[in-house]
Order: sequence, then C-alpha cells, then structure tokens
Amino acid sequence: MRIKCPYCGERDLSEFTYLGADVKRPDPAAPSAQKAFFDYLHVRENPAGPLAELWYHGGGCRSWLRVVRDTRNHEIGSVALAKPEGGKA
Repeated sequence: MRIKCPYCGERDLSEFTYLGADVKRPDPAAPSAQKAFFDYLHVRENPAGPLAELWYHGGGCRSWLRVVRDTRNHEIGSVALAKPEGGKA
C-alpha cells in the first residue's frame, strides 16, 4: 500500500505508523467520563468500507495525516493533514 503525503508525495507504507480510526477523545470532565473513556479505548466499530484513520509519517516529514481508506480493499480515498496549517483539527 502507498500513501500520498501532502508534503513528501507518494510513499511506501513502511514510512508510516498507524494510529487508528479518527475518533474524538471524550471530555474527562463529563459526568459519564469513566464509561466514555472505556468505550473510547476498548469498544470500536469495524466497518466494511471507507474509514477515516490517523497515520504518522515518521519516515518522512513527521506529519500526522487523516487518511480515508476503504477497509475492504485498502484503496486510499483521500489524504490530508490531520491538523491544517494555521488552523484547528
């Protein structure tokens, strides 16, 4: 599999580290924080189809990327910086 980094261009998978699905971290101050954190850490969907994931380009520009990948065939739909320059994620 090859991922097209916005800075470095198309690179081999071996340059990247997979973090997982792009899931929002729960608020630790919320009343149900304990259950929310349990679900955040241990309960994940396993969809067949496009899934937004976070990847780290450690073998290149060291950027965090948001990759939309089809879990059925590993086809990459889109790649973008996880946190756009000058903006919030």
